[in-house]
Amino acid sequence: MPAASTKPSRGRRNPAIWLIALVFCGPAQAEPELVRAKVIDFFQRAFPEHKLDDYTYGALMFRPEARKQFDDIMEFPPFLTTIERGKQMWERPFSNGKRLADCFDNGGRNAAAAFPRHDRQRNQVITFEMAVNDCLRQSQQPPLALDDMNTMGVLMSYARTLSDGARLDVRAQTPEARAKLEAGRADYYQRRGQMNLACANCHIDLAGRFMRDEIISPVVGQATHFPVFRRGGEQLLTLQAYFRRCFTQIRATPPALGSEKMNNLEYFHAYLSSGLPMRASVYRK
Repeated sequence: MPAASTKPSRGRRNPAIWLIALVFCGPAQAEPELVRAKVIDFFQRAFPEHKLDDYTYGALMFRPEARKQFDDIMEFPPFLTTIERGKQMWERPFSNGKRLADCFDNGGRNAAAAFPRHDRQRNQVITFEMAVNDCLRQSQQPPLALDDMNTMGVLMSYARTLSDGARLDVRAQTPEARAKLEAGRADYYQRRGQMNLACANCHIDLAGRFMRDEIISPVVGQATHFPVFRRGGEQLLTLQAYFRRCFTQIRATPPALGSEKMNNLEYFHAYLSSGLPMRASVYRK
């Protein structure tokens, strides 16, 4: 991976701000909301011209022309047929007459906004995909493979759009939940792979800077818009599939999708975007 440009896409960071990030965003333990507040404060100081809701656009918020192109594409996205297939899966009755839509309040409207969440009884992080598989098992249906973009990916491309406009609401209110969040945070800052990089090195330290011909997106806002369609709408990626892609790019062995390590990582990652509006199934380069 080539080195990122030292020229920010908009403005130039004050070195003191970088110090704030190192002090408050590092691996030392801290209260979850304090950690989130310091990460957001870091970005707001680095990019004061942007409102917090702008982060839902990811790296597009740094390039007005690219954002306009995105908005034009999203008027009639080339992957509508995929989303329609997901809707059919969501609404299709099982042999017992129930549907996936029946497992969630209001047919799944705004359901994804409450995930990931910590299940106190199982003492584990539950993602929206895992909740869907729980629903399938309850109706004696086989669960979907979390790494199968032709089934779980397609389903998520519709199911998550039911939460468009809702504010992501990820919480860590018990000691057990905070322990899982802390595990995800430690992993986010853990250097790994042949390139010896952590998630935070790119998506906090270098966010807003160029890598090859693209701008690196900030971690804040990323969780709000998955799954995404890349390569002209032909490649569908859920959030954990995106994590796996990042692991591979830095030549590290990715954890299995749905593993405790991957779920804890998603928990922390989504927690940083809690409070932002969701907009799933969007176009990305």
